[in-house]
Amino acid sequence: MRLLVVEDELEIQGFLRESLIEAGYAVDVASDGGAAETLARKTAYDALIVDLGLPDQDGIDLILRLRGLGIIAPVVILSARRSVDDRVRGLEQGGDDYLTKPFALAELLARLRNLLKRNVPATAELTRLTVLDLELDLLKRRATRSGEVLHLSPQEFVLLEYLVRNAGRVVTRAMILDQVWGMRIHPDTNVVDVHIYRLRGKVDTEGREPLIKTLRGVGYVLKGH
Repeated sequence: MRLLVVEDELEIQGFLRESLIEAGYAVDVASDGGAAETLARKTAYDALIVDLGLPDQDGIDLILRLRGLGIIAPVVILSARRSVDDRVRGLEQGGDDYLTKPFALAELLARLRNLLKRNVPATAELTRLTVLDLELDLLKRRATRSGEVLHLSPQEFVLLEYLVRNAGRVVTRAMILDQVWGMRIHPDTNVVDVHIYRLRGKVDTEGREPLIKTLRGVGYVLKGH
C-alpha cells in the first residue's frame, strides 16, 4: 500500500518515512501543500498523513482541496493543536482520524491499520492493480499473471507495483531508486538492473507477452493497457 506523508518538519518527515517503510508501506513525502496536491493528483494513495501546520497553507485547507478533487483516501491528521475544538474541526473538515504531537509510533500504525481496514469496501478498486493479464492484490501483497501466482520477494513486489502504477510511462533508474528504495544514490548503480532482471524472469516467462521493456540509457517502461 502506498502512503503520502505531508509534513514540513524534516526530522519528523524522515522518521515517518523510514518507520512506515519498515512497516511494509510504500511512502511518498511532501513538505508543503502544493507539493502534496501535485503528488496526489498523479498517484492513487491508500491513505494520507497530513500535518496541519504547513508553510504554504493550513492542512485542513489542503484536505478540503483534495476532497474537492475526488480523492477519498483516508486522512490521518497530525497536529500540535490539542484543543477539542481543533480536533472536532479537523474531523468535520475531511479528516478521518486525529493524532496530536508528540505521538507514539505504535499508536499511529494501529490507527492507520484500522483506517485502511475500514476503508477497504469503499475503495476496493484501489486494492487491485491490473495491466493486461497481470494483477496485483495490494492487500495480500500477491501478484498473478493469467491467474498464476508470481513468487516475488517483498522488494520485487514493491518494484512491480511502482512499474504498474506508472504503466505506459518511462521511469528512470533515479526515479526507481528514489521511489522504491527511498534513497538518492548515483543512478549508475546496478541495483535497479539486477532487480529488474530478476523481476522480468518471473513476470515475462517464456510464452508470455513481454511486459517490462528496457530503454537503454534511459530507464524502463511497463506496457500499458
